[in-house]
Amino acid sequence: MTDRTAPAASPGTAVEASLTTGALARRLGVSPTTLRSWDRRYGIGPAVRDDGRHRRWTPVDVAVLEAMCRLTSSGVSPAEAARLARGREREPEPLDALPAPRTAHEVPSAPPGRSRAPGALPLGDVRQECRGLARAAVRLDAPAVEQQLADAVLRYGVVTAWEEVMMPTLHAVGRKWESSGDRYVEVEHLLSWHVSTTLRRHTPAPAGPGDGSPGPVVLACVPDEQHTLAIEALNAGLGERRTPTRMFGAAVPVEALVASVRRLGPAAVVLWAQVRSTASVNLARRVADTQWGVKGARRRPLVVLAGPGWAGAPREMPRPPSLSSAVETLSGAYALLTRAETTERD
Repeated sequence: MTDRTAPAASPGTAVEASLTTGALARRLGVSPTTLRSWDRRYGIGPAVRDDGRHRRWTPVDVAVLEAMCRLTSSGVSPAEAARLARGREREPEPLDALPAPRTAHEVPSAPPGRSRAPGALPLGDVRQECRGLARAAVRLDAPAVEQQLADAVLRYGVVTAWEEVMMPTLHAVGRKWESSGDRYVEVEHLLSWHVSTTLRRHTPAPAGPGDGSPGPVVLACVPDEQHTLAIEALNAGLGERRTPTRMFGAAVPVEALVASVRRLGPAAVVLWAQVRSTASVNLARRVADTQWGVKGARRRPLVVLAGPGWAGAPREMPRPPSLSSAVETLSGAYALLTRAETTERD
């Protein structure tokens, strides 16, 4: 229950309901340590302290902290956010008047020897949007995470948003988890869920089969592979190019995958493997040898190996090194096949 005990007030002054530090931290989705750090570093503290010791946060203090959280979630540095939040207390400033987030090339590196704030993620030199997204994720601020992901896709497109905002932040969360004894697992799960949701929301509905057009690009994880985020991003990126796809998701059984290839006659098949233990060259070759069509005009799919699990696999099949190159390879192959089939019909 929220603590609404009123602080002591001077005669003639209205007594305003106030919050303890713990209650305010729960309300904002940050830790009490963060609130005390902001008070100590930037002067974003309570106007009233009971008996000079206990912090009591008034509605005016809360409004300043809410502005601080919104600004840091949008990628503004904590010091600048504190300055702007204090200014908004004196004179409200429209959000569209705030400085635009800086690009990675404009973000100064941290001075040598300066440690990150507690809970900060090891992001390195990245776009400013990554920093805001990381702060929102660490606070488990789901609405802010969702909004920033949507803004990144609308501003940059799926491919750039994935390569320069989503993936660096996901990698930073993973590194934090590995280095902190399984802490921040909940941050990774929340961020992954909202990345997946954003990618699906921005993926156009799959195109239907056109007359004489080649089959779609099939996207599937190899058996025993559960990681799907990267091929979800590929699915969305191909959707931006109007390249039809069929997404099968995680851990597709071998026989089901081969049967789907025969049924769809795909232009290409993407096989995702996150780790070497799930990658199977024999499976890839079996899919590549799958045929369909009438006798004398049989066809086979282009098989594309995707994911770090294929490192060291034979180079007989394409292995794009990035999402952007995979989108180029697959959309190009589909377009080339479309032109070839159009020429045959003519």
